[in-house]
Amino acid sequence: MTLTARARSWLIGSAAILVSAVVFLVPFAFILLTAAKDARQAAQLDFSWPSSFHFVPNLIEVLQARDYMLIIAYINSTILTVSSVAIMVVLAAMVAFVLQRRASRWNGLINFLVLSGLIIPPAVVPTIWVLDGLGLFGTMPGLIAIEVAFGLSFCVLLFRAFIATIPRELDEAAVIDGAGPLRLFFQVIFPLLRSVIITAVVVQSVTVFNDFVNPLYFLPGSNNATVQTTIYNFSGQFATQYHLLFMDILLVTVPPLIMFLFFNRRIVAGMTAGAIKG
Repeated sequence: MTLTARARSWLIGSAAILVSAVVFLVPFAFILLTAAKDARQAAQLDFSWPSSFHFVPNLIEVLQARDYMLIIAYINSTILTVSSVAIMVVLAAMVAFVLQRRASRWNGLINFLVLSGLIIPPAVVPTIWVLDGLGLFGTMPGLIAIEVAFGLSFCVLLFRAFIATIPRELDEAAVIDGAGPLRLFFQVIFPLLRSVIITAVVVQSVTVFNDFVNPLYFLPGSNNATVQTTIYNFSGQFATQYHLLFMDILLVTVPPLIMFLFFNRRIVAGMTAGAIKG
């Protein structure tokens, strides 16, 4: 590589880092600064240093608001995220294994339905009607079913791309040893999907934890609040407590951000595993 090419590559990399910093770090810094201001200064919504820090009082007030609703929301969001992602990963891996290993005349239709789950936007009113008919509207199991249904297509495509790289000889050897379908999948195939499982778990956990629309539509009620819907505690039609609102946003943003930073490399590895091995 010549000196000119190296300089050009360095400039492009530096420009990309600078743009990323502006796009991601500046908004986060604005949230952090506003969350540390008092009510009067935060209402100005300007990018300025706080005249006096009220970070801890704002934090305590947000946690105590409406009988500790944020803590209840964290518990609800944790239950929703863990349950949805666990069901989603196991079910998607099983579906992907069957689609990849067992060819039938229904595969084309199933593939079309899987792709439709990524392309066609969900219809809120018919979904509410179905959930109400099943007695699941406004319940945590109903919302878990919604999250699983909406995220299943992405996970199936992700798992199927990786399962295609696993030699069929492993299946045949396990069958010769007397393994049935469930034992073949859970003891032979499923452990080999570790990198893709980590990718699916992290991506879908952040997606479900940050979901605002589905809990708003399908899980109404203050007792059923999730972390994203708690912003209504401090935002109203006639008045908004911006210092508490941004503190709430900060508390909601930090857990997914930490998860993404810790597992960033594993996400990339899982996304590219099938392509590299193929």
